[in-house]
Amino acid sequence: MRAVHVIVSGRVHGVGFRAWTAEEAQSLRVTGWVRNLRDRTVEAVFCGSEAAVDEMVDRVGVGPLGARVENVLVSDWDGGKFDAFAILSTQSA
Repeated sequence: MRAVHVIVSGRVHGVGFRAWTAEEAQSLRVTGWVRNLRDRTVEAVFCGSEAAVDEMVDRVGVGPLGARVENVLVSDWDGGKFDAFAILSTQSA
């Protein structure tokens, strides 16, 4: 099992990025969460098999139709495991 934390930058707000990410994660059986950040980036945690998490990172590097991903920062995550994939509210200030 692998878990990563990602920050995705570029044109990732207003293009359905969170809903698309949740659908992609569910199709790969990846758990975790995704949310918008106030700095106009998207933050997510992906947990699952190494192959599924790697695929999820590759997919967010492209994003949904209308997105323009400029950068994906990936770091290991040790903040716990999840039973499902969730869309969280935008991070408060």
